[in-house]
Amino acid sequence: MTGLLRAVDAVTVRVPDLDGGLAFYRDALGHELIWRNDEIGQAGLRLPASDTEIVLATDLEYAPSWLVDSADAAAEQIVDRGGRLVSAPFDIPVGRCAVVEDPFGNRLVVLDLSKGLYVTDDGGTVTGIE
Repeated sequence: MTGLLRAVDAVTVRVPDLDGGLAFYRDALGHELIWRNDEIGQAGLRLPASDTEIVLATDLEYAPSWLVDSADAAAEQIVDRGGRLVSAPFDIPVGRCAVVEDPFGNRLVVLDLSKGLYVTDDGGTVTGIE
């Protein structure tokens, strides 16, 4: 049996504004900007020894996001096996996302990249999805 959770896609960190978050995580701590999407108030930063990103977000809580093949199927499987649905699957720019809890009350953000990955310009600003 292959595990449902494939990898930690990102760790979301709530910041009051992207410029302030970037001043700390990029400028002070040295993490490279991968992408920035002002429309949704998020920016992704590189962890140098991992494919996992730090995602600065102005409207999301601190949480790991687990990469799955299908957010809809993962949410259904977790609920069927004793978990609880917190937020039904919904569209995000790069795919689908859902929020569930395991039987112990731990919140899991599950997402898929079914729509592709961000395309950015030289400054990291999102220009589309590939």
